[in-house]
Amino acid sequence: MARRHWILYAIFVIIWVVAAIDPKYPQDWLLENVLVIIFFPLVIWLDKRYRLSTSALGLLLLFGALHELGAHYTYAEMPFFDFITQLFHFSRNHYDRVVHFLFGLLLFRPLFEIFRQIIGDNKIALWFVFLLITSISTFYELLEWAATMIFHPDLGMAFLGTQDDVWDAHKDTLAAVCGGAINLILFYRYYLHFDKERT
Repeated sequence: MARRHWILYAIFVIIWVVAAIDPKYPQDWLLENVLVIIFFPLVIWLDKRYRLSTSALGLLLLFGALHELGAHYTYAEMPFFDFITQLFHFSRNHYDRVVHFLFGLLLFRPLFEIFRQIIGDNKIALWFVFLLITSISTFYELLEWAATMIFHPDLGMAFLGTQDDVWDAHKDTLAAVCGGAINLILFYRYYLHFDKERT
């Protein structure tokens, strides 16, 4: 694995440690990080197995860093988005929705680099990844709800971040789908002719 990949991992670990210091709701932080603790070793393994490009790994870990920021403050109470909320007179803090959008936008490339090698056809891999992002974002909303109900029903609003929007889960899923769709629309030809050796 390239030295620059280990540098990216080290930066993410530093961000994770800093975000773990005195989070707003410690129990919420723990719930938000269960999947991170599970998937971080998996990401390293996938990186070694499929030789992700530095760009793909950077996008993946950037998403992880944004998630850690949301876990520290909670997505519903992200202070850095208060200005945007006030500026546009939003009724809620939209940081969670932005991160869902970035899930589709940023994770498309690393997932594509993995599945193009598994599937062996760029076009099929391209559409498979788009459907995978749609499925993961939908499944995550269900997992989020189930985890809250089972482990900490009292953390419902902090963890789920619905902010009194009954359609929150649907909109979050749509945001992720839109992020993935941008990859399809704007970079379709790039992915179709993607050559790993050029990255």
